[in-house]
Amino acid sequence: MTEKIVSRKKVWGTPKLRVPLPFSFFCPGCHYGIIVRLICEVLEELGIEGRTVGLAGVGCSFGPFPVSIDVDFTSCPHGRAPAMATAIKRIHPETVVFTVQGDGDLGSIGLGCFMNALIRGEKLTTIFLNNACYGTTGGQMAPTTLIGMKTTTTPEGRDPRTAGFPLHTAELAATMKGVAYSARCTVHSPANFRRARKALKTAFQKQIDGIGYGFVEFLSACPTNWRLSPPDCIKFISEKMIAEYPLGEFKNVDVIELPEEWR
Repeated sequence: MTEKIVSRKKVWGTPKLRVPLPFSFFCPGCHYGIIVRLICEVLEELGIEGRTVGLAGVGCSFGPFPVSIDVDFTSCPHGRAPAMATAIKRIHPETVVFTVQGDGDLGSIGLGCFMNALIRGEKLTTIFLNNACYGTTGGQMAPTTLIGMKTTTTPEGRDPRTAGFPLHTAELAATMKGVAYSARCTVHSPANFRRARKALKTAFQKQIDGIGYGFVEFLSACPTNWRLSPPDCIKFISEKMIAEYPLGEFKNVDVIELPEEWR
């Protein structure tokens, strides 16, 4: 009787950059943990983990992201991640620098800092976490809150007559000349996870190739503040969030055009 030899090949596992922690910072059903994994996978695939610096804004990204990814990482004053990233990139141009920022950090108190980085055409990568509310401080209305969406500061729903309209950051970034890539993704299904992985890799590649700013927005669930179960959050993203915030690439160029005298 001959012994059958079975060879096994590992096809799935935890990314090496994902720091094993004894507990999770994230609420059950929050998508941020999936996005952490996605960042780790992309950095490893690009082979840039040894020269990458991450900067987290204030909010749910403030504590969890810096300790969850095994690269040089720091937290920043509220809304100032693009400014700190700019300084690091200009002093160390060979370094790959990215920011992770939420609705309030990027779209509210830090909007001016973000816009100035776009205007300057900094060669950075920004990962924007859009969960349509201020997750850390109790679920108040954010610039990205949907029309009619109930939050702790809009208990009757966001009224556009008094509270304005949702901020479309990916589309806004795409209009800026110094931006090489802008996209909006989700990770609420396997197919969308794969698309998001490709988008994030492209955004980093634009920086690695020295082309220009890369921006990726993630629509993300916040079960605690949405007061929905994790399965209902997925349904909410599919039916409500994507209706307001369409997915896809809004800009993807390989050259940032300059006036002839500056080429």
